[in-house]
Amino acid sequence: MLIATQAGPDDGLRLLPSPGGRFVLAIGSELSGDQVVEYEGYKVLLVGIEYFSMLDGAMMDYRETKDGPVLLVKMSVVDS
Repeated sequence: MLIATQAGPDDGLRLLPSPGGRFVLAIGSELSGDQVVEYEGYKVLLVGIEYFSMLDGAMMDYRETKDGPVLLVKMSVVDS
């Protein structure tokens, strides 16, 4: 969940790429063209249009670990 002191009422978690082919989450506001996932009226995930093709067919989940929750993005494998 977003902590109220860090996020505004229209903020959500923005999915961003990081080095090594991984993705991270950062608090952000909706931008033009974003894919927005809402839950119970709240924006919970923001994905920029520039990442649509990279994430096409991907499945997202999270796992609780001893170090805290970890975001999992499982990319689909396309046969060529």
